[in-house]
Amino acid sequence: MMRVTFIHADGKGRTEAEAEPGSILLDVAQAHMMPLEGTCEGQMACSTCHVIVERADFDRLPPASEMEEDMLDLATGVRRTSRLSCQIVLTEELDGLTVNIPAESRNMQGPR
Repeated sequence: MMRVTFIHADGKGRTEAEAEPGSILLDVAQAHMMPLEGTCEGQMACSTCHVIVERADFDRLPPASEMEEDMLDLATGVRRTSRLSCQIVLTEELDGLTVNIPAESRNMQGPR
């Protein structure tokens, strides 16, 4: 098992999650009630699963595809280290990954 930390949109709360290598970050986020929609089901037709990766972790990720970068152009609250969580496959190299949930995230799961 590997560990992922989600920093809540308020910047104060944190959720520690365990995941199997090969898991998609969006699926882990939703299983832990993080407010990420991911309504396109990984087809990159939306940007509702946008997360901000901690700077120290960003360089451990493979580069974003051109399509992902185009989708991030549509997201609100994008930062230099923004990525789509539906495109992050958790590998052992990403153990300890920390991501921030943007304040602008949409929550299809209702209030937490």
